[in-house]
Amino acid sequence: MRSGRSEVLVLGAGVAGCALAHHLALRGIAPVTVYDPNPPAAGASGRAAGVVTEQLWSRFDVEVTRESHREYAEMCRRWEPAAFFENGFVRVTRDPAVAAILTEALERWRSFGVNVDAIGAETLARRLPAGRFDDIAGAVLSPYDACVTPSSITTIYAEAARGRGVAFDFGQPMTDLVRDGPEFVLRRGMGELRARTLVVAAGAWTKALLLRLGHPLPLVPYRTQAALLRPPGAGAEEFPTIHDLDTDLYVRPEAMGRILGGDGTERVEADPERFVAGGDDAFLAHLADGLSHRLPGFAASEVLRAWAGVCTATPDRRPLVGPVPGVDGLFVMAGFNGFGIMRAGGVARRLADHLADGASEDGPPETLAPVWPGRFTLPHPPFVPRPGFTLEAGDDPRC
Repeated sequence: MRSGRSEVLVLGAGVAGCALAHHLALRGIAPVTVYDPNPPAAGASGRAAGVVTEQLWSRFDVEVTRESHREYAEMCRRWEPAAFFENGFVRVTRDPAVAAILTEALERWRSFGVNVDAIGAETLARRLPAGRFDDIAGAVLSPYDACVTPSSITTIYAEAARGRGVAFDFGQPMTDLVRDGPEFVLRRGMGELRARTLVVAAGAWTKALLLRLGHPLPLVPYRTQAALLRPPGAGAEEFPTIHDLDTDLYVRPEAMGRILGGDGTERVEADPERFVAGGDDAFLAHLADGLSHRLPGFAASEVLRAWAGVCTATPDRRPLVGPVPGVDGLFVMAGFNGFGIMRAGGVARRLADHLADGASEDGPPETLAPVWPGRFTLPHPPFVPRPGFTLEAGDDPRC
């Protein structure tokens, strides 16, 4: 495509942008174009862990993750069954103080309708034979939490959207992005794309794009790391994803008996154009130490590949989804704080509903109120990213 006009132009072909395009097409909004200089899932979506758990920090997060879970299961069942599986999610700690907080979180999750229970060391050892649990002070299990292959679900969304008429514009670097009267204009190559509604869903690049348009929002890109490992012997059987609260490391099963482990989160701002894309020695050493203590059956695993991606933080750990304050037709869907895969399907459906309903400026709909961009006073002061599988309660008023 050289030039063209769309009703909605989506910037970013990660899981959020492709899911939004799919839901817009389902609601008959057309024409829709998704622009990205790279193919789907080339950014953080393709480097994510793909964990889908309801052990989250607010009712809103639980609801949208549950919606995502159901949608991923349905779409993968139809198009790529191996890309989604329910294996459960476990959190463990040997610290009595953290165990008390975990117990409080357990009751909160239950109040949100999450299927979660305390679990003992013997049951954990049966579920995860590679582990050592004789020292735990507390553990909880969500038996129906899941994993999804991030690149697969992103591609499934993109192809479903394309099948309903959404245009995808890839491979050409953007040269300009401006407002021209009632339209937004994106120039690349020899042509331009125009639309009255622009949704910036560009992950770590969202901050720079909004700044370029003169409407910055409080977003901080940060680097996080993961590694693909081959356990010794016959490899790993399917087991629950485990998050060790003491080391803040997670490990989940992968295809062909391999395992994926990660965290490696850095609490400083990263440049998505210049970050180090490989895993570093400090992260791999931290991962090895964590495996040696908590999962000794995996301690001798071979590192097949280690990598880093750039996620985006917000001051309150909730994403920014909805209209950018002070400008008609400009929307944002970003700042997932490392939980983009979990939230993308449910959040995209809600934003598509809002756009299909005419995107009223009367205030946020109930379905998006906790993540409405207008909740911050602008300009917002600098802040340090605080991502992670927090046990804290969120400040969603519906909690």
